[in-house]
Amino acid sequence: MTEGTLMRIGELASRTGVSVRSLRYYETQYLLASRRSPSGQRLYSEDDVARVAFIQRMYAAGLSSRTVSDLLPCVESPSASNDRAAFRRLSEERDKLSTHIDELIATRAALDGLIEANRRHQQSLDGVTA
Repeated sequence: MTEGTLMRIGELASRTGVSVRSLRYYETQYLLASRRSPSGQRLYSEDDVARVAFIQRMYAAGLSSRTVSDLLPCVESPSASNDRAAFRRLSEERDKLSTHIDELIATRAALDGLIEANRRHQQSLDGVTA
């Protein structure tokens, strides 16, 4: 890779629509790596544009940094083994999400019950004072 194909962090941020702060965070989570210029500036390759897009898609799906990190080998070194591992991990995340949704639905139903009880109580008070 020649020096001309590298870009600084601001350009990567501009090209991906991701803040500079987020790109630095990705580095602290080992999701993204930069080279350093002689003056210490972060430098990225064209491949990093696609990598950031992948990271963003994973975050948009609600995955954590750790899960994204676990999925990166599938992208970096595609193989049947990595594909199966990614499938299992994504399935686990979906199962966790489904469980959380079920819990939220139950919580909403309990809250609906409390709201209805409060509504009936208010109606009974309105009947007493009327």
